Amino acid sequence: MQNSDRKKIVIALLLTLGSISFLQAQNNPVQSLQNAVNGATITKDPKDTIKMTWKTGGLYNLTFSQAALSNWSAGGDKSAISLNTFLNVYAFYANGRHSWDNMLVLAYGVTNTTSLGTRKTNDNIDLTSKYGYDLGKKWYLSGLLDFRTQFAPGYNYPDQNTKVLTSTFLAPAYLLLAAGMDYKPNDHFSLFLSPLTIREVIVKNDSLAAVGAFGVDSGKTSRFELGAYVSLNYSTNVSKTTQYIGRLDLFSNYLHNPQDIAIYNTNVFNVKVSSLITMNLSVTLIYDDAIKSVKSNGTAGGAALQVQEVLGIGLAYKFAKKARKPIAPPPPVPAAPAPANQ
Repeated sequence: MQNSDRKKIVIALLLTLGSISFLQAQNNPVQSLQNAVNGATITKDPKDTIKMTWKTGGLYNLTFSQAALSNWSAGGDKSAISLNTFLNVYAFYANGRHSWDNMLVLAYGVTNTTSLGTRKTNDNIDLTSKYGYDLGKKWYLSGLLDFRTQFAPGYNYPDQNTKVLTSTFLAPAYLLLAAGMDYKPNDHFSLFLSPLTIREVIVKNDSLAAVGAFGVDSGKTSRFELGAYVSLNYSTNVSKTTQYIGRLDLFSNYLHNPQDIAIYNTNVFNVKVSSLITMNLSVTLIYDDAIKSVKSNGTAGGAALQVQEVLGIGLAYKFAKKARKPIAPPPPVPAAPAPANQ
Protein backbone atom coordinates (compact mmCIF):
# COMPACT_ATOMS: atom_id res chain seq x y z
CA MET A 1 0.00 0.00 0.00
CA GLN A 2 1.45 3.37 -0.99
CA ASN A 3 1.88 6.16 1.56
CA SER A 4 -0.64 8.35 -0.28
CA ASP A 5 -3.27 5.62 -0.06
CA ARG A 6 -2.53 5.10 3.64
CA LYS A 7 -3.00 8.82 4.26
CA LYS A 8 -6.31 8.81 2.35
CA ILE A 9 -7.56 5.84 4.38
CA VAL A 10 -6.54 7.41 7.69
CA ILE A 11 -8.26 10.67 6.72
CA ALA A 12 -11.41 8.78 5.67
CA LEU A 13 -11.54 6.86 8.97
CA LEU A 14 -10.98 10.03 10.97
CA LEU A 15 -13.82 11.74 9.08
CA THR A 16 -16.12 8.80 9.78
CA LEU A 17 -15.27 8.65 13.48
CA GLY A 18 -15.46 12.44 13.70
CA SER A 19 -18.94 12.38 12.16
CA ILE A 20 -20.02 9.78 14.71
CA SER A 21 -18.62 11.80 17.62
CA PHE A 22 -20.32 14.97 16.40
CA LEU A 23 -23.65 13.32 15.70
CA GLN A 24 -23.70 11.57 19.08
CA ALA A 25 -23.74 15.01 20.67
CA GLN A 26 -27.10 15.82 19.11
CA ASN A 27 -30.09 15.68 21.47
CA ASN A 28 -32.76 14.85 18.90
CA PRO A 29 -34.70 11.60 19.40
CA VAL A 30 -33.63 8.69 17.24
CA GLN A 31 -36.50 7.45 15.10
CA SER A 32 -35.01 5.99 11.93
CA LEU A 33 -35.00 3.03 9.63
CA GLN A 34 -31.55 1.89 10.68
CA ASN A 35 -32.49 2.06 14.36
CA ALA A 36 -34.91 -0.79 13.89
CA VAL A 37 -32.29 -2.85 12.12
CA ASN A 38 -29.59 -2.23 14.72
CA GLY A 39 -31.51 -3.49 17.71
CA ALA A 40 -34.33 -1.07 18.40
CA THR A 41 -36.75 -2.26 21.05
CA ILE A 42 -40.18 -3.17 19.73
CA THR A 43 -42.86 -1.02 21.36
CA LYS A 44 -46.57 -1.72 21.70
CA ASP A 45 -49.75 -0.54 23.29
CA PRO A 46 -49.44 -1.23 27.05
CA LYS A 47 -53.05 -2.40 27.03
CA ASP A 48 -52.17 -5.13 24.55
CA THR A 49 -51.15 -8.32 26.34
CA ILE A 50 -50.07 -10.20 23.19
CA LYS A 51 -46.29 -9.92 22.77
CA MET A 52 -45.03 -8.58 19.43
CA THR A 53 -42.12 -10.42 17.84
CA TRP A 54 -41.62 -8.96 14.31
CA LYS A 55 -41.17 -5.43 13.03
CA THR A 56 -40.91 -4.73 9.30
CA GLY A 57 -40.57 -1.63 7.13
CA GLY A 58 -38.42 0.07 4.54
CA LEU A 59 -37.63 3.05 2.36
CA TYR A 60 -37.69 3.51 -1.42
CA ASN A 61 -36.05 6.44 -3.20
CA LEU A 62 -36.16 7.36 -6.91
CA THR A 63 -34.12 10.19 -8.44
CA PHE A 64 -34.54 11.28 -12.08
CA SER A 65 -33.07 14.15 -14.07
CA GLN A 66 -33.20 15.14 -17.75
CA ALA A 67 -31.72 17.90 -19.89
CA ALA A 68 -31.86 18.75 -23.61
CA LEU A 69 -30.04 21.39 -25.66
CA SER A 70 -30.64 22.73 -29.17
CA ASN A 71 -28.41 25.41 -30.75
CA TRP A 72 -27.17 26.22 -27.25
CA SER A 73 -24.37 28.76 -27.52
CA ALA A 74 -22.86 27.80 -24.15
CA GLY A 75 -22.26 24.29 -25.46
CA GLY A 76 -22.88 20.89 -23.91
CA ASP A 77 -24.37 17.50 -24.79
CA LYS A 78 -27.58 17.53 -26.82
CA SER A 79 -29.33 15.42 -24.21
CA ALA A 80 -28.68 13.79 -20.84
CA ILE A 81 -30.85 11.51 -18.72
CA SER A 82 -29.99 10.20 -15.26
CA LEU A 83 -31.86 7.70 -13.09
CA ASN A 84 -30.95 6.45 -9.63
CA THR A 85 -33.03 4.15 -7.44
CA PHE A 86 -32.54 2.88 -3.89
CA LEU A 87 -34.46 0.33 -1.78
CA ASN A 88 -33.83 -0.46 1.88
CA VAL A 89 -36.13 -2.97 3.61
CA TYR A 90 -35.82 -4.72 6.94
CA ALA A 91 -37.40 -7.40 9.13
CA PHE A 92 -36.52 -7.35 12.82
CA TYR A 93 -37.35 -10.07 15.34
CA ALA A 94 -37.14 -9.94 19.14
CA ASN A 95 -38.47 -12.43 21.65
CA GLY A 96 -37.03 -12.83 25.14
CA ARG A 97 -33.25 -13.03 24.85
CA HIS A 98 -33.35 -13.82 21.15
CA SER A 99 -33.01 -11.25 18.37
CA TRP A 100 -32.71 -11.57 14.61
CA ASP A 101 -31.96 -8.57 12.37
CA ASN A 102 -32.41 -8.83 8.58
CA MET A 103 -31.72 -6.05 6.09
CA LEU A 104 -31.67 -5.86 2.28
CA VAL A 105 -30.21 -2.89 0.37
CA LEU A 106 -30.60 -2.59 -3.41
CA ALA A 107 -29.24 0.35 -5.41
CA TYR A 108 -28.85 1.04 -9.12
CA GLY A 109 -28.07 4.16 -11.11
CA VAL A 110 -27.48 4.89 -14.79
CA THR A 111 -26.86 7.95 -16.94
CA ASN A 112 -27.15 8.46 -20.69
CA THR A 113 -25.59 11.34 -22.64
CA THR A 114 -25.31 12.03 -26.35
CA SER A 115 -21.51 11.87 -26.41
CA LEU A 116 -20.85 9.04 -23.92
CA GLY A 117 -23.87 6.80 -24.35
CA THR A 118 -25.18 4.81 -21.38
CA ARG A 119 -22.98 4.29 -18.34
CA LYS A 120 -23.60 2.92 -14.86
CA THR A 121 -23.23 5.22 -11.87
CA ASN A 122 -24.37 3.01 -8.98
CA ASP A 123 -24.87 -0.75 -8.48
CA ASN A 124 -25.20 -2.64 -5.21
CA ILE A 125 -26.85 -5.70 -3.66
CA ASP A 126 -26.26 -6.12 0.06
CA LEU A 127 -28.02 -8.66 2.30
CA THR A 128 -27.22 -8.83 6.02
CA SER A 129 -28.64 -11.21 8.61
CA LYS A 130 -27.55 -11.19 12.27
CA TYR A 131 -28.72 -13.39 15.15
CA GLY A 132 -28.05 -12.43 18.75
CA TYR A 133 -28.55 -13.99 22.19
CA ASP A 134 -28.67 -11.48 25.04
CA LEU A 135 -25.96 -12.14 27.64
CA GLY A 136 -26.77 -9.02 29.66
CA LYS A 137 -25.05 -5.66 30.05
CA LYS A 138 -25.68 -4.77 26.37
CA TRP A 139 -23.64 -7.73 25.05
CA TYR A 140 -25.01 -10.34 22.64
CA LEU A 141 -23.51 -13.63 21.53
CA SER A 142 -24.00 -13.28 17.77
CA GLY A 143 -23.63 -14.85 14.38
CA LEU A 144 -23.62 -12.77 11.19
CA LEU A 145 -24.04 -13.45 7.48
CA ASP A 146 -23.37 -10.79 4.86
CA PHE A 147 -23.56 -11.11 1.07
CA ARG A 148 -22.58 -8.37 -1.39
CA THR A 149 -22.55 -8.25 -5.19
CA GLN A 150 -24.00 -6.18 -8.06
CA PHE A 151 -26.69 -6.36 -10.75
CA ALA A 152 -24.99 -5.51 -14.05
CA PRO A 153 -21.59 -5.47 -15.79
CA GLY A 154 -19.23 -2.61 -14.95
CA TYR A 155 -16.65 -1.16 -17.32
CA ASN A 156 -13.60 1.08 -17.41
CA TYR A 157 -13.43 3.47 -20.38
CA PRO A 158 -9.85 4.09 -21.60
CA ASP A 159 -11.28 6.26 -24.39
CA GLN A 160 -14.64 7.19 -25.86
CA ASN A 161 -14.81 4.16 -28.14
CA THR A 162 -13.31 1.50 -25.86
CA LYS A 163 -14.63 -0.19 -22.74
CA VAL A 164 -12.96 -2.83 -20.58
CA LEU A 165 -15.02 -5.21 -18.42
CA THR A 166 -14.06 -4.82 -14.75
CA SER A 167 -16.96 -6.52 -12.90
CA THR A 168 -20.36 -8.15 -13.30
CA PHE A 169 -22.99 -10.09 -11.33
CA LEU A 170 -21.20 -12.48 -8.92
CA ALA A 171 -17.86 -11.10 -10.10
CA PRO A 172 -17.09 -10.08 -7.52
CA ALA A 173 -19.36 -11.35 -4.78
CA TYR A 174 -18.43 -11.44 -1.10
CA LEU A 175 -19.93 -14.03 1.25
CA LEU A 176 -19.03 -13.47 4.89
CA LEU A 177 -19.85 -15.70 7.88
CA ALA A 178 -18.80 -14.49 11.33
CA ALA A 179 -19.24 -15.54 14.96
CA GLY A 180 -18.54 -13.19 17.82
CA MET A 181 -19.92 -10.62 20.23
CA ASP A 182 -22.23 -7.71 19.49
CA TYR A 183 -22.26 -4.66 21.78
CA LYS A 184 -25.47 -2.58 21.55
CA PRO A 185 -25.55 0.09 24.31
CA ASN A 186 -28.52 1.90 22.74
CA ASP A 187 -30.88 1.89 19.79
CA HIS A 188 -28.59 3.72 17.35
CA PHE A 189 -25.15 2.15 17.87
CA SER A 190 -23.77 -1.38 17.54
CA LEU A 191 -20.26 -2.82 17.45
CA PHE A 192 -19.82 -6.39 16.22
CA LEU A 193 -16.48 -8.09 16.98
CA SER A 194 -15.52 -11.44 15.48
CA PRO A 195 -12.12 -13.15 15.91
CA LEU A 196 -13.27 -16.00 13.67
CA THR A 197 -14.66 -15.00 10.28
CA ILE A 198 -14.84 -16.84 6.98
CA ARG A 199 -14.93 -14.72 3.82
CA GLU A 200 -15.36 -16.17 0.35
CA VAL A 201 -14.44 -13.96 -2.61
CA ILE A 202 -16.33 -15.15 -5.70
CA VAL A 203 -15.53 -14.29 -9.34
CA LYS A 204 -18.00 -16.14 -11.58
CA ASN A 205 -16.69 -14.77 -14.87
CA ASP A 206 -14.13 -16.60 -16.99
CA SER A 207 -12.35 -13.55 -18.42
CA LEU A 208 -12.00 -11.87 -15.01
CA ALA A 209 -11.01 -15.10 -13.26
CA ALA A 210 -8.36 -15.76 -15.92
CA VAL A 211 -6.50 -12.57 -14.99
CA GLY A 212 -6.84 -13.15 -11.24
CA ALA A 213 -9.26 -10.28 -10.65
CA PHE A 214 -10.20 -9.38 -7.05
CA GLY A 215 -7.40 -11.51 -5.61
CA VAL A 216 -8.46 -14.97 -6.82
CA ASP A 217 -5.76 -17.20 -8.25
CA SER A 218 -5.62 -17.10 -12.05
CA GLY A 219 -8.17 -19.48 -13.52
CA LYS A 220 -10.05 -20.04 -10.25
CA THR A 221 -13.48 -18.62 -9.46
CA SER A 222 -13.21 -18.18 -5.69
CA ARG A 223 -10.82 -17.44 -2.87
CA PHE A 224 -11.14 -18.65 0.74
CA GLU A 225 -10.14 -16.26 3.54
CA LEU A 226 -10.09 -16.72 7.31
CA GLY A 227 -9.66 -13.73 9.56
CA ALA A 228 -10.99 -11.18 12.04
CA TYR A 229 -13.94 -8.90 11.35
CA VAL A 230 -15.27 -5.71 12.93
CA SER A 231 -18.51 -3.98 11.97
CA LEU A 232 -19.61 -0.64 13.42
CA ASN A 233 -23.09 0.72 12.67
CA TYR A 234 -24.41 4.10 13.72
CA SER A 235 -27.47 6.20 12.93
CA THR A 236 -29.07 9.35 14.31
CA ASN A 237 -31.34 12.25 13.47
CA VAL A 238 -29.10 15.29 13.01
CA SER A 239 -32.21 17.47 12.92
CA LYS A 240 -35.96 17.05 12.46
CA THR A 241 -35.45 16.64 8.72
CA THR A 242 -31.92 15.19 8.43
CA GLN A 243 -30.83 11.65 9.20
CA TYR A 244 -27.34 10.13 9.15
CA ILE A 245 -26.59 6.40 8.71
CA GLY A 246 -23.00 5.13 8.86
CA ARG A 247 -21.32 1.75 8.59
CA LEU A 248 -17.65 0.78 8.89
CA ASP A 249 -16.46 -2.80 8.19
CA LEU A 250 -12.86 -3.94 8.76
CA PHE A 251 -11.48 -7.36 7.79
CA SER A 252 -8.01 -8.86 8.31
CA ASN A 253 -7.09 -12.07 6.48
CA TYR A 254 -5.02 -14.33 8.75
CA LEU A 255 -3.86 -16.40 5.76
CA HIS A 256 -2.33 -13.61 3.67
CA ASN A 257 -0.86 -10.26 4.74
CA PRO A 258 -3.03 -9.77 7.85
CA GLN A 259 -1.60 -6.25 8.22
CA ASP A 260 -3.47 -5.18 5.06
CA ILE A 261 -6.92 -4.34 6.43
CA ALA A 262 -9.83 -4.43 3.98
CA ILE A 263 -12.13 -1.44 4.53
CA TYR A 264 -15.78 -0.95 3.57
CA ASN A 265 -17.29 2.34 4.75
CA THR A 266 -20.68 3.88 3.87
CA ASN A 267 -22.03 7.28 4.91
CA VAL A 268 -25.58 8.34 4.03
CA PHE A 269 -27.36 11.62 4.74
CA ASN A 270 -31.13 11.74 4.11
CA VAL A 271 -32.81 15.17 4.10
CA LYS A 272 -36.61 15.31 4.03
CA VAL A 273 -37.81 18.22 1.89
CA SER A 274 -41.50 17.31 1.96
CA SER A 275 -43.64 14.22 2.55
CA LEU A 276 -42.60 12.80 -0.84
CA ILE A 277 -39.45 14.74 -1.78
CA THR A 278 -36.05 13.94 -0.26
CA MET A 279 -32.41 14.79 -0.86
CA ASN A 280 -29.87 12.00 -0.45
CA LEU A 281 -26.07 12.18 -0.21
CA SER A 282 -24.06 8.98 0.03
CA VAL A 283 -20.29 8.53 0.19
CA THR A 284 -18.78 5.02 -0.01
CA LEU A 285 -15.11 4.25 0.59
CA ILE A 286 -13.53 0.86 -0.19
CA TYR A 287 -9.96 -0.31 0.18
CA ASP A 288 -8.90 -3.90 -0.43
CA ASP A 289 -5.29 -4.78 -1.19
CA ALA A 290 -6.51 -7.64 -3.40
CA ILE A 291 -8.49 -5.32 -5.69
CA LYS A 292 -6.24 -3.72 -8.28
CA SER A 293 -7.04 -0.39 -9.88
CA VAL A 294 -7.50 0.01 -13.64
CA LYS A 295 -5.28 2.54 -15.40
CA SER A 296 -6.55 4.94 -18.07
CA ASN A 297 -5.19 2.61 -20.79
CA GLY A 298 -7.18 -0.33 -19.42
CA THR A 299 -4.28 -2.20 -17.79
CA ALA A 300 -4.21 -3.20 -14.12
CA GLY A 301 -2.50 -0.97 -11.57
CA GLY A 302 -1.87 -1.26 -7.83
CA ALA A 303 -4.43 -1.27 -5.07
CA ALA A 304 -6.05 2.11 -4.48
CA LEU A 305 -8.73 3.73 -2.35
CA GLN A 306 -12.11 3.57 -4.11
CA VAL A 307 -14.47 6.51 -3.59
CA GLN A 308 -18.08 6.81 -4.70
CA GLU A 309 -20.24 9.90 -4.11
CA VAL A 310 -23.91 10.08 -5.13
CA LEU A 311 -26.11 13.15 -4.63
CA GLY A 312 -29.73 13.18 -5.67
CA ILE A 313 -33.09 14.83 -5.09
CA GLY A 314 -36.23 12.88 -5.90
CA LEU A 315 -39.26 10.94 -4.76
CA ALA A 316 -39.19 8.82 -1.61
CA TYR A 317 -41.69 6.43 -0.09
CA LYS A 318 -41.37 5.08 3.42
CA PHE A 319 -43.10 1.81 4.12
CA ALA A 320 -45.21 1.89 7.26
CA LYS A 321 -43.58 0.12 10.14
CA LYS A 322 -45.58 -2.99 10.80
CA ALA A 323 -45.37 -5.24 13.81
CA ARG A 324 -46.59 -8.79 13.59
CA LYS A 325 -47.91 -10.55 16.68
CA PRO A 326 -48.29 -14.23 17.44
CA ILE A 327 -51.77 -15.56 16.83
CA ALA A 328 -53.61 -15.67 20.12
CA PRO A 329 -54.88 -19.13 21.09
CA PRO A 330 -58.62 -19.61 20.66
CA PRO A 331 -60.72 -19.26 23.82
CA PRO A 332 -61.52 -22.54 25.54
CA VAL A 333 -64.79 -24.17 24.54
CA PRO A 334 -67.22 -24.06 27.51
CA ALA A 335 -68.21 -27.43 28.86
CA ALA A 336 -71.68 -28.69 27.94
CA PRO A 337 -74.24 -28.30 30.77
CA ALA A 338 -75.02 -31.43 32.74
CA PRO A 339 -78.36 -33.05 31.82
CA ALA A 340 -81.21 -32.28 34.14
CA ASN A 341 -82.29 -35.04 36.52
CA GLN A 342 -85.28 -36.93 35.24
